[in-house]
Amino acid sequence: MGQFGITGSSPSVCVGKGIAFRAWGKEARDLSQNQGVSFDTNGSPVGQRWERVPRPHSCAGKRRPVQGCRHQGLYETGECPTYWLVQDSGDWLLLSGGGNAGFATVYAAKKLGIPATIIVPTSTPQATVQKMEEQGTEVQVFGKVWDDAYAKALALAETEGWVSIHPFDHPLIWQGHASMVRELKDSLGHKPGAIVLAVGGGGLLAGVVAGLQDVGWQDVPIIAVETKGADSFNAAIKAGRLVTLPEITSVAKCLGAKTVSARALECASECQVISQLVEDVEAVQAVELFLDDERMLVQPACGAPLALLYTGRVQQLQREGHLNPGLDSIVVIVCGGSSIQLAGLWALKTQLGMK
Repeated sequence: MGQFGITGSSPSVCVGKGIAFRAWGKEARDLSQNQGVSFDTNGSPVGQRWERVPRPHSCAGKRRPVQGCRHQGLYETGECPTYWLVQDSGDWLLLSGGGNAGFATVYAAKKLGIPATIIVPTSTPQATVQKMEEQGTEVQVFGKVWDDAYAKALALAETEGWVSIHPFDHPLIWQGHASMVRELKDSLGHKPGAIVLAVGGGGLLAGVVAGLQDVGWQDVPIIAVETKGADSFNAAIKAGRLVTLPEITSVAKCLGAKTVSARALECASECQVISQLVEDVEAVQAVELFLDDERMLVQPACGAPLALLYTGRVQQLQREGHLNPGLDSIVVIVCGGSSIQLAGLWALKTQLGMK
């Protein structure tokens, strides 16, 4: 991550998995060099290029480990909507989608002592399905993409009377993600130059916008990144209305909502949101480079925002006038590693013809 190439007296910042690293000034090397970072026996980068920054526990008492989930707003995301929604009706939880939202629902259901069913599309890795089943959760595989699984979940909710938890389009989901921005304000003490994140259905984007509004940082640009073939947000931005993609062709299946949420499109009119697309190959290359740099394995959906920095696209946006040319710090939200293993990474490289 030290290679993200933002120079100046302030640090580059990347947040994810409960850890933030800061690369100081010109010690942040150019990405094109593709050099790794050396670590000492404690797992800390050597050469004083990096400083590990602990994240504050502003939501102490609400954070609990969720197997396979990144350490961010998902703790509240997983528990808040669950606890709130089951207070009034239902005794069975239902969610469409695997990954972080699926694991969060599994965890919340166990804490509440009630059963849950997770509906996932066929694109969900078998390892993800197995992890959820090992927690005693029923997992049903239906349809090619998330939209198919969601339609199945709605039908079950109607016929069975179960409580349906939406994985990204709910105000309580956004509230959980918004907590990250409040933590950033406590950690940094100043506005970052920009925030880079991935967009799938738009829940993370909506939460970050809510957080920026909460702390008075509405002028901080957000770079919303998708892979080509899973770009429903970019299509909506261009059309000025919601657009439904004919199919999802990207390998970044966690970004695979054929239609982005209406709230995500609204966010583009409330804050400066810069929509960017990367190729699948760029996202997977970023996954591999990030693994070398930080010893963290993430999935291609997370590789999308990382690719924006590894390919020098941030500097391009500066040259084009979309970002401040004096940008001295940037935050990258690193989320999504519950559905990837090394074997999966090698398979993706083979599928894409990468060496």
